[in-house]
Amino acid sequence: MVQKAQKGDEEAFLQLFQKYETDIYRMSYVYVKNQHDALDVVQETAYRSFRKIHTLQKPEYVKTWLIKIAMSCAVDLLRKEKKVVHMFPDYMDAIPSDDLDLPLSMSLQDLLESINEEEKAIIIWRFYHGYTLKEISEIDGSPLGTVKSLLYRALGKLRKKARRADLYE
Repeated sequence: MVQKAQKGDEEAFLQLFQKYETDIYRMSYVYVKNQHDALDVVQETAYRSFRKIHTLQKPEYVKTWLIKIAMSCAVDLLRKEKKVVHMFPDYMDAIPSDDLDLPLSMSLQDLLESINEEEKAIIIWRFYHGYTLKEISEIDGSPLGTVKSLLYRALGKLRKKARRADLYE
């Protein structure tokens, strides 16, 4: 199916993308923390991946390739959001949210926000998608030792943050 999509078969690409759409949405939601923006990231991922499907070298890594594109789209969206200046930030708290996250989910998301993008990507690949450290190394193009260091540094940061949060509650 990947080869068909690379040759320009739009139907094959659509089937391929739909196969991984839920995973892409979940990963996007972890980054952007709301349904509307996560859907925007999924749409942008579809667009970018369709334009660049011919650059995919190893068809067996199509899911990973799509998720990397989604992560890039999510980071781009977050960067754009930082540039937006809200005229009346006090009113933002009064606007009801459609998101019905559990408190545990919120605290996990808050913890993930406390680490840098590279560390967050490795945490997501390892614990959300179940990749081994060797697979993450191949996906990221980094040496295995670097991936291990980033993972353990990120876990250490998350432990410290979690402990501090427990002290204040």
